[in-house]
Amino acid sequence: MLSRHTKIAMSLIVAVAAGALAAGAAIYAVHQAKQTRRAMAMTGGDPKEAVKIITRYGCAACHEIPGAEVPGGQAAAPLAGIGQRLYLGGAVANTPENLISWIVNPKQFDPRTAMPVTGISQREARDVAAYLYRLR
Repeated sequence: MLSRHTKIAMSLIVAVAAGALAAGAAIYAVHQAKQTRRAMAMTGGDPKEAVKIITRYGCAACHEIPGAEVPGGQAAAPLAGIGQRLYLGGAVANTPENLISWIVNPKQFDPRTAMPVTGISQREARDVAAYLYRLR
């Protein structure tokens, strides 16, 4: 049987751990909101629209995309952390305008790329780029 002091100590430990988890979750939420605002400012896109667009154009058939509720493809690079990469497709500097243009027409940068021209619009590509840049 546990002593009264042991029970109190255990309760305090649980309370401190719960508080730390709550604080961590709050810090993460603030960080995600900041990342989202930054990505939207960089691209002019709305990341909330992106998962529907990613699904419609079949992006996850080739790419593993965190948050896309479809199985991740293995034919192309995973897209987590793309905002930290120096190059897109190994062919062009990673800038918001280049990413948007790459999503719309990757063949303009690398005619031999396996990534197809899907017919995605510039507006939709901005939304997808905003989504990808917030995945750090």
